[in-house]
Amino acid sequence: MNKKAIILYSGGLDSTTCLAIARAERYAPYTMSFDYGQRHSVELTLAARYAPQLGAVEHQTVNIDLRRMGGSALTSDLEVPKNSNDKGIPVTYVPARNTIFLSFALAWAEVIGAFDIFIGVNALDYSGYPDCRPEFIAAFENLANLATRAGVEDRGRYCIHTPLIALTKAEIIARGLALGVDYALTHSCYDPTEDGLACGACDSCRLRLKGFREAGITDPAAYLEKD
Repeated sequence: MNKKAIILYSGGLDSTTCLAIARAERYAPYTMSFDYGQRHSVELTLAARYAPQLGAVEHQTVNIDLRRMGGSALTSDLEVPKNSNDKGIPVTYVPARNTIFLSFALAWAEVIGAFDIFIGVNALDYSGYPDCRPEFIAAFENLANLATRAGVEDRGRYCIHTPLIALTKAEIIARGLALGVDYALTHSCYDPTEDGLACGACDSCRLRLKGFREAGITDPAAYLEKD
């Protein structure tokens, strides 16, 4: 492994699969998580605990207080929707979250001499967030090459890797299992109990459970209830 890459790693299903893919492609992964004022720290705890075991050369957690702005059920006291069938962009969307996360990843990449950034966005089995679309990723990649010293001095070209973007959740799970991912080490719930049980009813839980059902595999995560 001689090429460095930044992996946006939350401790969730998608980002853990993304980390496994980066390792399989022979990148030396530097993992980055964010404590941004979200409702809980279950994912962050798992990310910090397991990043070294999953091959991270270095792991860091960046503190950003997006709760000061709110605007999302994940960064305010708004209720997380359960068993919702509403269409459109849900209230769990965090304004500009992936733009902010990718900006921090880009800064770290420039410092350590990496030109590859992996993010586990998905545009099929997802909640409809605008910053998970291919158009957004392409625009940010263009920005990365315009806005950095390394890009301007032509030291290399930044690439935003989105290996999951066109996969169903079942296909993501199958890919991860083929790479040896233990999904018991991941957490996806927006609104877990105090002792870390996934609610089983928020959008993220429902998408995860749907993916495991379609893959024909039992989800090893601990749930309060499963729909």
